[in-house]
Amino acid sequence: MINLEIPKKLQMLVTQSNQVANEVFRPNSRKYDRAEHTYPKELDMLAALIDGMNESGALGGAGAGSVSQGANASKNGSGNRNGSNMASLLGLIELCWGDVGLLLTMPRQGLGQAAIAAVANEEQLARFGGKWAAMAITEPEAGSDSAAIRTTAVLDESDPAHPAYVLNGEKIFVTSGDRAELIVVWASLDRSAGRAAIKSFIVERDNPGLKLDRLEHKLGIRASDTANFTLQDCRVPKEALLGSPDVNVEKGFAGAMQTFDNTRPLVAGMAIGVARACLERTRELLSEAGVSVDYDAPPHSQSAAASEFIAMESDWEAARLLTLQAAWMADNKKPNSLHASMAKAKAGRVGTDVALRCVALCGAIGYGEGELLEKWARDAKILDLFEGTQQIQLLIVARHLLGKSSAELK
Repeated sequence: MINLEIPKKLQMLVTQSNQVANEVFRPNSRKYDRAEHTYPKELDMLAALIDGMNESGALGGAGAGSVSQGANASKNGSGNRNGSNMASLLGLIELCWGDVGLLLTMPRQGLGQAAIAAVANEEQLARFGGKWAAMAITEPEAGSDSAAIRTTAVLDESDPAHPAYVLNGEKIFVTSGDRAELIVVWASLDRSAGRAAIKSFIVERDNPGLKLDRLEHKLGIRASDTANFTLQDCRVPKEALLGSPDVNVEKGFAGAMQTFDNTRPLVAGMAIGVARACLERTRELLSEAGVSVDYDAPPHSQSAAASEFIAMESDWEAARLLTLQAAWMADNKKPNSLHASMAKAKAGRVGTDVALRCVALCGAIGYGEGELLEKWARDAKILDLFEGTQQIQLLIVARHLLGKSSAELK
C-alpha cells in the first residue's frame, strides 16, 4: 500500500522546490520562452544552492543523477521505503508546476545522469556523478524504436596503452545537448547482433569528434536547448562505456532499457506538474468568472465548465497515482517496467489533454499571452513524446500484459 501523504523527510524538499518554482521559474517563464536559446543566468546561483543542499543531505537524494533501480531500498528487500526515485519525482512535479523548460535546462540535472545512475560502475559514478549530462538516443532513422540505432562504436586497441572506442553517427533532439558537460551517447558495438549490442558511452561535450550541427526552434520548452550532433571518428576512452562491454544476446536490450524504467516516471511527473499548474490557474479564472465547482454535487447537475473541470481533475489524479506507484516500486526493488510505461502513457496524454482543455475553458484569456496557460499548452506536448511516445508506451504495456516479445508484437 502506498502512503499518499508526503513523507516527513521529503516535506522540506517539496516546500523548497515549490518556492524555487514560484520565485525563480514563474517570474522568468515568459522571458526565456521569448528569448529562445538564451541561457537563463538566474539558474547558476540556483544550481550552486542545490549543490550545497545535496552535500548537506537536505534534498533527500533528489535529482536525476540520484535515481536508480532500488536506490535506498533495504538490503534484504523487507520494509517499504520512499527513496531517491520518490524524492526526485516529488521535486520535479513542483519545479514543473513552475516551468518545465527551465527545469530541463537546470545545470547538473540532465536526464543523462539517470542513465549513468542506472548502469555505471562505482568508478564511473565517482568520476561522472554530479556532472551535467544530456542523453543522446534519437537519430534520423531511430526515433521511438531505440533498437534501430545506427550509430556505431568500434574498439580501437592499436595503442595498447590507450584503448578507445571510435563512435560514428548522428544524434538529434538532444535535450540540453549544447549546454551539458557530458553527452550519454547510445551506440551499437555490432549492428548484426541487434538490440543486445546497444550500449551507452560517456562523451565529453568538448570532444573534437562531437560536432554541433544546429539548435532546434521549437513549439515549447524554449528555455531548454535541443541540439543535433554528428559524431565523426569520435574517440572516447575504453572506460567511457557504461556497464558491461559484453554483448549478451539472451539478456538482449534489458540493460539499456533499465534507463527508461528510471526516467519515464520522472517525465510523467513533469507532465503532472504542468497539468496541475493549468488546473489551478483555470479554477482561479473560472471562480473570477462566477463559475463554482461543487465536489459534493453530481457533475451533471453543475455547469458544463464545472463538470468538465471535475473530470479533468479526476483524470489528473489517476495519472499522479500511477506515477507515484512506479517511483515507489523502483525504490523498493520491484520490477517497474510495466508501471513506468503505464505512468508515462497516462501522464503524457493527461498533460496535453488537460492543458488544451484548460485553454478552451478560459477562452480568449487562456489563448492570449496575458496568461501562461497558452505557454503551458505548448510545453506539455513534448512530455507525451520524448522518452518514448504515447504509442510506444501503449505497445510496451500490451507486450507486458499479453506476454509477447518485441518480435511477436510490433
